[in-house]
Amino acid sequence: MNIDKKITNDLVANDVSFVTTVPCKQLAGVIDEIDQCEDIFHIPSNKEDEGMGLCAGAWMGGKRPAIIMQNTAIGVTINTLATLTQFYRMPLPMLISYRGELREPVACQVEMAVHTKALLAQLNIPTYHFHHQSDVEEFDNILKYTYMCNKPVAILTDANFWGGYGDQ
Repeated sequence: MNIDKKITNDLVANDVSFVTTVPCKQLAGVIDEIDQCEDIFHIPSNKEDEGMGLCAGAWMGGKRPAIIMQNTAIGVTINTLATLTQFYRMPLPMLISYRGELREPVACQVEMAVHTKALLAQLNIPTYHFHHQSDVEEFDNILKYTYMCNKPVAILTDANFWGGYGDQ
């Protein structure tokens, strides 16, 4: 199973037509797949909160948006999540690489991993954690849930889900 294609196909099947992404090595395959998809308008973002603003504009313009980002910037998105996406009941699937877990090669990534789930819980954002590639089978249902309840939803994807960090 190609998880990058599965994620992209599920986005298209759920009428997600606008995706913004922030670069991440783990997410590179799915970002490339989305970039090549003719059914999705892809705009890269410089920062996660900027991307959420782009998604809000797309939502208000009648599109179904999604953001693909790292967990290390969750802290800078708190205000945007609370005062924009949640206040206006904007559904926003957030596919998030969960950096800082076991086998993480970059020490500074670890600190934000310690806080990611707690910050999402404090905001009452439903959170799912993909450890195994087979977990991607739930992605379609998570997208349906997101748009049914008009909420931002976080899908944390750790290194094992993406195939690890390579040889270390």
